[in-house]
Amino acid sequence: MVALASAVGWWLGAQRGTSDAPYRVVAVFDGDTIVVERDGGTQTIRLLGVDTPEVHDPRKPVQCYGPEASAYTRARLLGRSVQLEDDVETHDVYGRRLAYVYLHGRRFEDDLLRRGFARLLVIEPNHAHARTMLDEELGARRHRVGLWGTCDAPE
Repeated sequence: MVALASAVGWWLGAQRGTSDAPYRVVAVFDGDTIVVERDGGTQTIRLLGVDTPEVHDPRKPVQCYGPEASAYTRARLLGRSVQLEDDVETHDVYGRRLAYVYLHGRRFEDDLLRRGFARLLVIEPNHAHARTMLDEELGARRHRVGLWGTCDAPE
């Protein structure tokens, strides 16, 4: 029985870790939300594991380093081919697909964290890469990179 449970757990983990076919990024809403297209259909993607400062929330002013984060995501992803990796929960309450985004085989969220464009945000139960992503954020904080060196008190 333990062997069966172990095999099922391994299989589920392997399925989650499998990136699917490429998508083309057709719009960037902000630093952590993009729109992708494949086979004539589009999906709004909320990048898993990161939270970039707000630029479009009508209830809040534009946050420190928000325009920079949005510009960086736009410059790096718009028009590019990416792969998506799901975790446990695939959609949020707004109907957006929750996924890790890979550009040239590397997780883009790590880049956002390393360069100080984002903070770590674990949306449970999605935490497959949380440890690595936390290390990226801590490195940026330690070196006062991006928002960690520019903003008074990142929210």
